[in-house]
Amino acid sequence: MYLKLPPAIVWLLAASLMLGVARFLPFGNFDFTGRIYFIYVFIGLGAFIGVFAIIQFIKKHTTINPTKPQNVSQLVTAGLYSYSRNPMYLGLLLALLAWGLYLGNAFNSLVAAGFVSYMNAFQIKPEEAALSNSFGSEYKTYLKHVRRWF
Repeated sequence: MYLKLPPAIVWLLAASLMLGVARFLPFGNFDFTGRIYFIYVFIGLGAFIGVFAIIQFIKKHTTINPTKPQNVSQLVTAGLYSYSRNPMYLGLLLALLAWGLYLGNAFNSLVAAGFVSYMNAFQIKPEEAALSNSFGSEYKTYLKHVRRWF
């Protein structure tokens, strides 16, 4: 697997980088009416999606360990997984976007885009390869019907 860092560590690094951007970049700051409500919506959605996605894995008695996708015992395709192949990572992205809104620097959107890019290349694609090996045509059919993020 090409995984270099667990997703939670990648998220923490991205969040830290966002803090650095907001503190040390002398331009790009923004504010708008209702920003706080968007923060609440993004963090609420992110938490709901992330927790519910984990619960779905637990109910199916399969691993949630992102560093060992080969240990997945069942393919989860119902509930949130019928809309997104990666709702746990989508939850992390929404939390990161909420953090970026809280910090109020437009350049943090580039960090969020970098998070998505990194996750696609070093986490999701290797997971997809492992799941394809484990579940074959069933997983390939799933890939055709459900988008990666949303």
